Amino acid sequence: MRIRQLGAVAVAMASAVALVGCGDSNGSSGDDSGGSGKVGVILPDATTSPRWEANDRPLLKKAFDALSIESDIQNANGDKAKFGSLCESMINAGVKVLLITNLDSETGAACLKKAQAAGVKTIDYDRLTLGGEASYYVSFDNVQVGKLIGEGLKTCLDKAGKSTANIVYINGDPTDNNAALFKQGYVEALQPLIDGGQYKLVGDQTGKWDATVAGTTFEQLFTQNGGKIDGVVAANDTMAGGVIARLKANGLNGKVPVTGQDATKEGLQSILVGDQCMTVYKAIKKEADAAAQLASALIKGEDAASVASATVKDTVLNKDVPSALQTPQAIFVDNVKDVIADGYWTKDDICTGDFAKACGEHGVS
Repeated sequence: MRIRQLGAVAVAMASAVALVGCGDSNGSSGDDSGGSGKVGVILPDATTSPRWEANDRPLLKKAFDALSIESDIQNANGDKAKFGSLCESMINAGVKVLLITNLDSETGAACLKKAQAAGVKTIDYDRLTLGGEASYYVSFDNVQVGKLIGEGLKTCLDKAGKSTANIVYINGDPTDNNAALFKQGYVEALQPLIDGGQYKLVGDQTGKWDATVAGTTFEQLFTQNGGKIDGVVAANDTMAGGVIARLKANGLNGKVPVTGQDATKEGLQSILVGDQCMTVYKAIKKEADAAAQLASALIKGEDAASVASATVKDTVLNKDVPSALQTPQAIFVDNVKDVIADGYWTKDDICTGDFAKACGEHGVS
């Protein structure tokens, strides 16, 4: 606001009005010394996993509200151009902290650098943006997630009485740094068994976090191996669903163990009826709460070492990023009830229609 030819008192009054007018919609002036400020959140999509809209959005909103932090949570819907426009609009709107789950590191880093140039603090949420130099990273121990997947497949093959097995890897999207960390984990868990001759890796391809792509990829591997596939590492529940659909078409659902991750409603239902052998539960409430605590610390200029007590290496910059890492949990049919007890889903979410009987059999209440 430009005021010309006014006296000093009028200028001061106009400046005060301008400051109020430029504040956040909750009435905050955005003055860092007061510890107030708005957080902008960009989620990636609604297709690679149901979690982003069904779980992360409401849990993040609740976590920010609990700390009296105003938030603007948007979804890029898998569109890099939209991701970029959301980034710019949030920066221009004066957010004090920008929290993103990138679509890939290149566009994610471009967004983070624009934010940092504008004096906006940044947090990588769930996925580390390589080369982005975010102030903090909040996620799960993603190598451990992968280890649980690999160990889970072995457990399921053992239960099926298969001491030797042909296995395939259906990996996540190669543009997602998490996919590399997950794979690192399940390779660490399974490579000794491959080297020892118990297992044979007969396929290793991406499913791009997409059920259709994963199903098609699996079907090609199934054909190439003459149907001789005994176990499938699917790096999340969405892709597991695509694989299971192809197994059903061949009358093999429940006979070939398939892993997953994210403890989606569909994944848990598949586990209850025996079509999927396991998933990995990530208590997103803990991740969202940690993200809100980090955002609060950044707004107030406080140290968050007690929250971000770990580090994760940015392999592009060769720098350690202060990180708040949560602990994942392997879920098999006998502990699906743990996810319900934790409040992630309700019994009514999971035990619908044909799944009600399976819920009763496995103690889901």
